[in-house]
Amino acid sequence: MRFEGMFGVFSGRVRDILELAEGETSADKVTDLRRAVEELVRPGMHLHLGHAYMRPNAALYEICRRFWGKNPGFTVSSLGFIANMVLLVHGGLARKLITTFCGDSYPFPGPNRVYQEAYREGRLEIENWTVLTLPQRLMAGAMGVEWMPTHSLLGSSMAEENAEDFRVVEMPDGSRVGMVRALRPDLTLIHAWAADRAGNVLLTPPYAENVFAAFAAREGVLVTVEQVVPTSFLRRHSHFVRVPGYLVRAVCPAPMGVHPSGASNQGIKEFDAYAEDEEFMLQLREACRGEETLEEWVREWLLGVGSHEDYLAKLGHERIWYLKGRAAGDSWVSELADRVPFIPHTEDYTPVEMMVVEAARLLRRRVREAGYRTILAGIGASNLAAWKAWYDLRREDVPVELMAEVGFYGYTPRPADPFIFNFRNIPTCTMLTDIPTVLGSMVGAESGRAIGALGAGQVDRYGNINSTKIPELKLFLVGSGGACDVALGAGEVLVTVAQDRLRTPQKVSYVTAPGEKVRTVVTTMGVFEKPPGEEELVLTAYFPQVAADGRDALQAIASRCGWELKAAPSLRRVEPPTREELYDVRIFDPRRYFLEEAPSSAGP
Repeated sequence: MRFEGMFGVFSGRVRDILELAEGETSADKVTDLRRAVEELVRPGMHLHLGHAYMRPNAALYEICRRFWGKNPGFTVSSLGFIANMVLLVHGGLARKLITTFCGDSYPFPGPNRVYQEAYREGRLEIENWTVLTLPQRLMAGAMGVEWMPTHSLLGSSMAEENAEDFRVVEMPDGSRVGMVRALRPDLTLIHAWAADRAGNVLLTPPYAENVFAAFAAREGVLVTVEQVVPTSFLRRHSHFVRVPGYLVRAVCPAPMGVHPSGASNQGIKEFDAYAEDEEFMLQLREACRGEETLEEWVREWLLGVGSHEDYLAKLGHERIWYLKGRAAGDSWVSELADRVPFIPHTEDYTPVEMMVVEAARLLRRRVREAGYRTILAGIGASNLAAWKAWYDLRREDVPVELMAEVGFYGYTPRPADPFIFNFRNIPTCTMLTDIPTVLGSMVGAESGRAIGALGAGQVDRYGNINSTKIPELKLFLVGSGGACDVALGAGEVLVTVAQDRLRTPQKVSYVTAPGEKVRTVVTTMGVFEKPPGEEELVLTAYFPQVAADGRDALQAIASRCGWELKAAPSLRRVEPPTREELYDVRIFDPRRYFLEEAPSSAGP
């Protein structure tokens, strides 16, 4: 820009000011990941692995390589311990986890042997929180306050277990509210799309737990990034810059740094998005089933790989480009086309398919009757039911939106992949936000008009849900996730669960989510509902494959129920699913991760 004559005697000063304003900072925090870990990570630290929808997996691998078998005694907090995060326990790095979920999550949820054995043998302490309350604790730490109010946890076993960090206090108006204590890790690790050399960090939505942990950390942030960019790039995208450079201790280039998870480039198409590596995660999941197979995996993918660069070389260019292609919004088309020959075409159905279809029908009915405007679904069969219900309501032009806890609002699920957080659903969202907004405001606030659809490890006659642990068996399941937040925040909740005596006990021994708002439970044999004003579930309907009449159905269901059944005076026989209903459900889960076994006469 030329200033001669424009500003008179001030032209020189204006030129100097602009050069300073538009120039790059001299600060340079870019360093090698190995060096950053050596300098910043010490035994005994409390590390937080951030999840602003990008997990710092490259940093996780580097920490594991450095401290493998050395018993560093880390306390590690994270929204969830999934996939390769199991290495922290298997390698003896973590003595305590602060989290909401420990297990396998992709493409379907379930317990993981490594966590279960470490918990049972007393080698691992797991401090259980919820998907909402863990970010709220970090938010308190970020804001410099000691306590943060929450509507979650009340009436759950987590409230009792965490008595030092959760209190119920009386407010000036006489009401009582839960309060969670601030969480302040020593060092926070995050992965981001980009940062400049000064450490200003750019992240694209959704934001999941957001970046409160960066502000709460006592010793700052170690950041791995896909790219180091000029500050001028950040200025053009300043609405995506989430962490200021003064908090950051090191910026470490690590392309594909969230692998085997994926990275969405929503909002900045200059970046190359990449999808979850399904094959990789399924192989690791299978390896975790045995000690020898997991050790073999560790030798191949961790200890036998010297650096992140070596890791990428081992993945290979073809695999990397495949994952980038799979992140395309329309990649589901070819995936579904490849699976069509294997999707059952028959009208025969399984108990799980019947459960999903009937749950969808009941969700649709309750949305219409109660005027709910949003549906928040958990992972699993309940999610398939919510997707099916949403499309049926859309056909009827009923205004309702789907939400997912990590920050999806108003999304339209695509076929081929039933994983609730799959990246091809991100471009369909009306809004991309974070957990406090979805669970704290859209579900939990009085202005929210949400119905919840949840799966459960166990559910008792009062609707109390347990997905965390069975203490008397020293058996760890997976954790709360967002179940408690939804159960306490939504207007009402529908639960799906397999029907057997273990899964439907008289009383759960651990309350992950209180059952006060659980109005309906759909099992693989029938439907339980709470009559108005009643606390106990009553059997109101049975599935046609269970028995020919109500009397025989009652006997069959009672034999697989852990509590003494109460039945409605007249049991409804559920209508079998139509071909169209079955097809809708099957194209969402063509690999049958949630639908499980195929019908006996499956085929074209």
